Amino acid sequence: MKTINMLMISGAIAMSALVSGCQTTTGMAEVDTKTHGTVTTYQITDAALQANNWQLVDAKTSAGKKVDTLFTNAAKPLTLSFMTIEGNNIVSLMNTCNNISAPYSVVNGEVELGSIISTMKACPDAEAKFDAASVASVVGKYTLSQGADKTPMLVVTNDHQVAHFKAVAKTEAK
Repeated sequence: MKTINMLMISGAIAMSALVSGCQTTTGMAEVDTKTHGTVTTYQITDAALQANNWQLVDAKTSAGKKVDTLFTNAAKPLTLSFMTIEGNNIVSLMNTCNNISAPYSVVNGEVELGSIISTMKACPDAEAKFDAASVASVVGKYTLSQGADKTPMLVVTNDHQVAHFKAVAKTEAK
């Protein structure tokens, strides 16, 4: 129990430090495209983010190792849901033990996250580690592109990892 609480507190402190360090993301959007080799990126807009939920399909460390903590339950993958509630843009992390969300804005095609908010339930150790890894995977630079099968992809890159999220219909998110 102490380990879980310390992990959550450590994760919250680390994420607060990252977020307050002006975390931004860039990405793709509907109109303005730029081709980098075989990858086409688009400008990120609220409409593009909110059109789908975003399900984690891959996450690797900067050394190229899979972030196993994020793939402990295939039936409940980390899924991001961007939405507007009462005029405020919110991203919610779905399938986590705690309820985790953050306000966000898109400024000049860059995603900026506000302070990450989380309940502090006493989750089992594996779920607490999943929550901490989930928070770490959404802090960084956002890019919106297309996968090989033309599926929209949201990629979040930071100094420690790269996470790939595929677009899924809002009704398909688990």
